[in-house]
Amino acid sequence: MEKSLKNLLDVHSMARPTMLAVLVGLVAGLGALVFYFAANFVEGYFLHHLAGYHPPEEGAKALAHLGETAIDSLHMDHRWFLFLIPVIGGLVSGFLVFKFAPETEGHGTDAVIDACHQKGGYIRGRVPLIKGIASVATIGTGGSAGREGPIAQIGAGFGSFLATRLGLSAADRRILLLAGMAGGIGATFRSPLGGALFAVEVLYRDPEFEHEGLVPCIISSIIAYSLFGAVTGWQPLLDTPRFRFDHPRELILYLGLGILCALLGKFYVQVFYRTRDFFRRLRMPTMLKPALGGLLLGLLAMVVPQVLGSGYGLVQAALYGKIALWVMVVVAVAKILATSLTISSGGSGGVFAPSLVIGAMLGGAFGAAAVHFFPSVVQDPRAYVLVGMAGFFAGVANTPVATLIMVSELTGNYGLLAPLMLVCVVPMIVLRRNTIYENQVPSRIDSPAHLGEFVIDVLEGLKVSDLKDQGRNPTFIPEDLSLHEILQRIATADGAYYPVVNDQGMMTGIFSINDIRRILHEEIPPGLVLARDIAVARVVKIQTSDTLSKVLQKLSGRGLEEIPVVDEEEPGKVLFMLSRRAVLSRYAAELEKYKGE
Repeated sequence: MEKSLKNLLDVHSMARPTMLAVLVGLVAGLGALVFYFAANFVEGYFLHHLAGYHPPEEGAKALAHLGETAIDSLHMDHRWFLFLIPVIGGLVSGFLVFKFAPETEGHGTDAVIDACHQKGGYIRGRVPLIKGIASVATIGTGGSAGREGPIAQIGAGFGSFLATRLGLSAADRRILLLAGMAGGIGATFRSPLGGALFAVEVLYRDPEFEHEGLVPCIISSIIAYSLFGAVTGWQPLLDTPRFRFDHPRELILYLGLGILCALLGKFYVQVFYRTRDFFRRLRMPTMLKPALGGLLLGLLAMVVPQVLGSGYGLVQAALYGKIALWVMVVVAVAKILATSLTISSGGSGGVFAPSLVIGAMLGGAFGAAAVHFFPSVVQDPRAYVLVGMAGFFAGVANTPVATLIMVSELTGNYGLLAPLMLVCVVPMIVLRRNTIYENQVPSRIDSPAHLGEFVIDVLEGLKVSDLKDQGRNPTFIPEDLSLHEILQRIATADGAYYPVVNDQGMMTGIFSINDIRRILHEEIPPGLVLARDIAVARVVKIQTSDTLSKVLQKLSGRGLEEIPVVDEEEPGKVLFMLSRRAVLSRYAAELEKYKGE
C-alpha cells in the first residue's frame, strides 16, 4: 500500500512539469512555423524577386535542379543593387532591437545562456516578438545569420514568460526556459534529440549537462518537432549520399580535420568579437550600426555573393561534390567575415547555420585535398563535408554530443558516427576555452544559478573541528560584572560577541557590541547594570561535530557574524568563537581545490 501510494505521488509530481513542457513545446513549434514562413516570405521578396538573387537550394529536390553542373566560380546572377538589400534589414533590425529590446542584439542563444545563469531564467515578455521580427528582417534580406539563435530566444522567452505568470521558482523558470529553447531548435532543424541535448549542453564550456532540464527539454522538443513536421514535412533538412565508415586508418585524416576545425574556429571567434569591438567603438547612432554592417556585407557579396543567406544550398552541393576546392576555401573565409559583419554589428540572427557552412566548406576542401594526396586512404571525400560541419560548430560552441546528433538528424545520415565523435571532441581538447558563446561558464560550479547547491555540498563534508585553528579565543564576562568593568575588559578585546559565564565558567548568556551601545543610550546609572542584565539567555551555539553547512545556516538565519563553539559533553563550556568570515574563507579554499582537480 505504501509503495503504491509513493508511486502515485511520484506520478502526480511529474504531471505538472510534463504538462508545462508540452505547452511550451506547442508554442515553440508554432513560433518556429511562423518564423520559418515569415523569413522565407521576406527572403523570397527581397532577394529572389527584387534583387534577382537565386542561391542553390537544399534538400533532395535541389539536386535535380543542380544536375551535373559543378560550382567552379563565384559568379552568380543578380541585379546591381544587391549590395543595398542587407542595409534594409539592418535598418529595421537596428531600430527594433535598440529601441525596444536591446537584449535581442546579436545571436540570441548567448542571451538565453546569460538569462539562465545570471537572471534566474527571466526574459522580458516583449523579447520573443522583437527578436522574431528583427531576425526575419536580417535573415530575409540576406544577412549571414541562422535561425537557431532567434528561435532559441523566442522559445526560451515563452518558457520564461509562462513560468513568471504562474509564479514558479527561479529553478523551475530556468527549466522551462531551456525547454522552450529545445523546442524551437528541435523543430527548426528537424532534430528533436539534438535540440533537447543542445539546450542542456550549451550552457557550459566544459563537458557538462543541465540534467534537471533534460526530460522537459525532450518532451518540448518532441511536441515542437511533431507540429513543425506535420506542416512542413518530415524530410531531413539536407540530403546526403549513404556515407559509411569502415576504414579505421582514415581516422588519422579525420583527426587532422578536427585540428583544422579547432584552428579555424579560433580565428572565427577572434574575428567575430573583434568586429563587435570595432562597431562598439564607432561614434555613430547605435541603431544605425546594423545598417552599416549590412552595407559592408552587401559590398562583400558583390565579390562573393555566396556569403548571403543561410548557405544551406552550398552545403547541399558540397555534400554531393559539386563545388570546386578553391571556391570552398574562399567561401569559408568570406563567410566568417560576413557573419561577423551581420551579427557583431548588432544585427539579429544565429551563428549555427553560418558555422555549419564554414565547417562544411572546410571539410569539403580538406576531403578534396586528402583524396588527391592519399587516394588509397580516403573512402569518400564528400563525407568530410558532413564531418567538418559538426566538428567546426562543436569546437566553437563546446557542444560535442548535441552537435554530432543534430548533424546526423538534419542530414538523416548516421553512418559516420565514429568520425563525427572524434572530430567533435578534438577541438575541445586542442583549444579548450574557445567559444562563440561568451556567456558560457566553465561548469555548474561556476554558475551563479547553482552556487547555493555547491556551498552546501562543499561545506557538508567539513566539520567545525576542522576550523579550530581559525577560531578566536573567547573573552569571558562574569555574570556580576558591572557595565563600567565590562567596558574596561572589552576595550582591548577582539571580536564582537562576548559569552557571559557563571562562577563555574559555564556560559549562561551572550551579548554583542551592539547590545552595549543600546545600553549606553539609555539613562541608566552604569553601576546598576550587570553583565547578566545585558546578556541574551537563549544562545545560538554549535558543537565541534557539526558540519560547516549547518554553521552557515545558523549564522545566516540569525544574521550573526560569530557563534560560540561548545564542548559536546559540557554544552555550557565555550571552546572558541567561530566567525562567518572563517567559514566562507574555508569554503573558498575548498572551491579552488575542487576546481584544481
